Amino acid sequence: MTLSEKIKFVDPNHELPIKGQCALLQLNRSTFYYPRKGVNPEDLFYMGEIDKIYTDYPFYGYPKVTRELKKKGYLVNHKRVARLMRIMGIQAIFPKKNISMPNSFNEKYPYLLKGVKAKFPNHIWGVDITFIKLKRDWLYLFAVLDWYSRYVLSWELSSNLETGFCCEALTNALKIGVPEIHNSDQGSQLTAKEYLGVLKAHPDIKISMDGKGRAFDNIFTERLWRTVKYEEVYLKDYGDHFEAKEQLSKYLNFYNSKRLHQSLSYQTPEMVYKLEGR
Repeated sequence: MTLSEKIKFVDPNHELPIKGQCALLQLNRSTFYYPRKGVNPEDLFYMGEIDKIYTDYPFYGYPKVTRELKKKGYLVNHKRVARLMRIMGIQAIFPKKNISMPNSFNEKYPYLLKGVKAKFPNHIWGVDITFIKLKRDWLYLFAVLDWYSRYVLSWELSSNLETGFCCEALTNALKIGVPEIHNSDQGSQLTAKEYLGVLKAHPDIKISMDGKGRAFDNIFTERLWRTVKYEEVYLKDYGDHFEAKEQLSKYLNFYNSKRLHQSLSYQTPEMVYKLEGR
């Protein structure tokens, strides 16, 4: 049964909750999508342009992003840009992307990667969330990346920034391997009790978190986003969640198993991860 066929079987009015229906169909809940209402087409257009600028310059805050938009001839002010960046989950105060804003009540961990280089598969995993534009809406993409091999272990799409889709992707990644160090930013999803609980179930994993203002602590994941967007997302115009899911699945399978990486001596991430894994 295809993804679209599974979606058609989910009935919001059924006595069985959507969670239960999705479980029976082996369908990720984040895939069952309700379109947001009242999306301003002009705002969505600018969000797409902001995303392109931020992909190239992840250390830009809203003042520089506004200047870049004006250079392109768009009549926008910094207040509007700051508002849209907040919706997108881009933090404008510090020079670092933080798609899920920090929650002062959540647990934080120190940054463990200063001077540390990934030396083998499952040594260091990095995770992050990025913005994906649709024709009339947007989604968030979360991925788990092995830093040494550049292998994408798992990923999920969601129409919101709740913690569940991040937990689902992490749980799936941990079925493939277990890292020595898990690195993330201090966003509310990734410091939430539910997400940290998945990590703590594996007591050998050391938890590392980026500090505020550290623009390139998660540089390998930033490079992944740039590659995915320039080679896939910006070339397409996804109509809805389902199309985005199918097309991104095809591309990330290509990225893992067929795309040659110069930094990997022209091997694929899958080759390095599986051949050198331990």
